[in-house]
Amino acid sequence: MPLPNHSVTSVFRLPLSASFAVLLVILSCSPEDVPRKDHASSESATPVVQVGAGRLLTDYFHLVDGKRVGIITNHSAVAGGEHIVDLLHANPSVSVTALFGPEHGIRGTADAGEAVEDAIDEQTGIPAYSLYGQNRRPTPEMLSEVDVLLFDIQDVGTRFYTYPATMGRAMRSAVEAGIPYIVLDRPNPIGGQRIEGHIRKDEFVSGIGLYPTPITHGMTVGELALMIHDQGWHDGIEELELHIVPMEGWTRDMLWFDTGLAWIPPSPNIPDAGTAVVYPGTCFFEGTPASEGRGTYEPFLQVGSPFADEEVAAERLNERQLPGLRFHPVTFEPVSIPGMSRHPKLEGETVRGVKLEVTDAPAVAPVAAGIHLLQVFYDLLPEERKEEFFHPRGMPVRAGNTMVAQMIRDGVPAEEIISSWQDDVETFGKMRRPYLLYE
Repeated sequence: MPLPNHSVTSVFRLPLSASFAVLLVILSCSPEDVPRKDHASSESATPVVQVGAGRLLTDYFHLVDGKRVGIITNHSAVAGGEHIVDLLHANPSVSVTALFGPEHGIRGTADAGEAVEDAIDEQTGIPAYSLYGQNRRPTPEMLSEVDVLLFDIQDVGTRFYTYPATMGRAMRSAVEAGIPYIVLDRPNPIGGQRIEGHIRKDEFVSGIGLYPTPITHGMTVGELALMIHDQGWHDGIEELELHIVPMEGWTRDMLWFDTGLAWIPPSPNIPDAGTAVVYPGTCFFEGTPASEGRGTYEPFLQVGSPFADEEVAAERLNERQLPGLRFHPVTFEPVSIPGMSRHPKLEGETVRGVKLEVTDAPAVAPVAAGIHLLQVFYDLLPEERKEEFFHPRGMPVRAGNTMVAQMIRDGVPAEEIISSWQDDVETFGKMRRPYLLYE
């Protein structure tokens, strides 16, 4: 698919050592700081998918050979057991001169929304600049010794996630600096087929909704980068020299479990791939006073309210027979968890709600499930609590409009709310088609 100022190439695989990646994950998620339950891994001895980072050192090495490279990354950027920073830092033909960290930082341990400071990377001695503090994109000074800027971060395929915004903003910095921009592609963990939710309205632009897409777009970061570029969603980036290093072996019907790759949490509260499956729906609860499960070791897999009846909530949800999901009554008490969630909503209070069990991941329609969850918990509120259930800004930036919250208030059936975004889904499906790299 030749597109202006784009380069997309392909080929095979490179065996890599695991030492840096293991050390990096230990430093990022020390058991003393972030105790977790033992989440199942989907890693296999021979992964089905090879990510862009692994392929950079094969047919794509010409993109960085002899160059001073800046890397926008975090702990999730692993290929074959080796981190992209280690791969390039150890190569004598490349000089890694700057690192840039998104929300949660280079090591992935900062809390959601927490500002991250500039630092020196402890592993390499390379300057590590924060793109989630005073600056949200690289400055000219940060890029003064960079010949090419590279992006490699695992995304979760959902509009309200800050990593695509970081990717796109940095494109603008690259074009201003007159340097190429490389995106190393990675799987969309919830697949490349399902599109759900309304396209975000212009008045609800934010760092967790920078681009006018539905809530789930079914695109990889590389595909999304092509779309951001060609749609001109940042001023001047049409002139950017953009290169996508694609994956090998990934197809649109694959969820993370099908890739054979190990799950490295892209942010502290997406601890496993099962959480990523439901996150696009349960994250709606961040736009309410109810709990999205932060402050527990199963964030986004359990939600609730101090005012709900957990047995009734689970019964009502199970009666709806939502594909791929079962709901179990649960009570929990959010607590402060260093490296995961400091001072979560409803900290120290008893929350009564439901735990989501994913019984058939490909069948789950997470955004639709989120509507059903919101509707059930709204209906269980005392009348005096309903007026303040939807945050006036927090809910619309996630839904993309004010309409969803109003329809729930008005008692519109969930199926009707879900059908209201079908035109947007069809529009976006056609809009994204030129940028899809995989069958």
